[in-house]
Amino acid sequence: MKGTIRISTGSWYEISGEDGKIYQARMKGKLRLDDRKNTNPVAVGDHVEFDIDEEGQSTVIKEILPRDNYIIRKPSNLSKQEHVIAANLDEVLIMATLAQPRTSQGFIDRILVTAEAYEIPATIVFNKTDLYDEALIDQFAKMSEMYQDIGYQSFGMSVKKDSNLDKVKDLLLHKITLITGHSGVGKSTLLNKLVPELQLKTGEISNYSLKGKHTTTFAAMFAINDDTYVIDTPGIKDFGLIDMQPEEVSHYFPEMRKLLGQCRFSECLHVSEPGCAVLAAVDNGDIDASRYKSYLSMISNEETHR
Repeated sequence: MKGTIRISTGSWYEISGEDGKIYQARMKGKLRLDDRKNTNPVAVGDHVEFDIDEEGQSTVIKEILPRDNYIIRKPSNLSKQEHVIAANLDEVLIMATLAQPRTSQGFIDRILVTAEAYEIPATIVFNKTDLYDEALIDQFAKMSEMYQDIGYQSFGMSVKKDSNLDKVKDLLLHKITLITGHSGVGKSTLLNKLVPELQLKTGEISNYSLKGKHTTTFAAMFAINDDTYVIDTPGIKDFGLIDMQPEEVSHYFPEMRKLLGQCRFSECLHVSEPGCAVLAAVDNGDIDASRYKSYLSMISNEETHR
């Protein structure tokens, strides 16, 4: 039988079968024995084939069907392993905050680059705007405008105050959406507003670190209605790139991609080469300096090589 992974804990899985029933399953041992160092060979959103024993008591995943796309990361720059966050997505919603906790632009840009690599549309939503002072309001406006100019949808919201909640609902409609971000940015609070019966546990922000505590402990897909699904995952601390060579990274920055072929050298890395169209665009302000800083971070060996 075929089905879709709705919950992945790493040791057991919940499958929505094509017959409309829900199955608790484990993974066939050999699926773990591939040539990649995956922390989770089976991810939420995966389409799978599975067997059920005659008594209907045991369900085993026997095959992962080809993925349309996926979001993948290294847990840290030094890690040799890779973690597939979710598969077969229509879009990614990056929840960011500029306060309690602060989301770095580098973190946002790494997710955007990965989404671009797999041709997954992405939106950046800045939550907790009710906490922003005048300086943060100005910072939010500049960041949001920068991403909009590049071509991404970006806006602010306050889940707590229901500000722009309807805009998020419209964004999610008729799609499978991964909602991702650091712990404490409001993912679980948002899901509780979208699907009140879930009552997911939400955590307070540590006064010591001003960082969120992990409240979601495993990845799960939830149905908002018959054709609208959201995937919630544990908060992500670090997002390292996987399987990208330095010369590829600029292809996944839309503002750099449109300049490809205009540099003097065909293998230009856009660092210090003469006649570089990207460097010229940074100098004249057509490419934002903060985005270029993110790019330089990503093309270092620690960021790109697996």
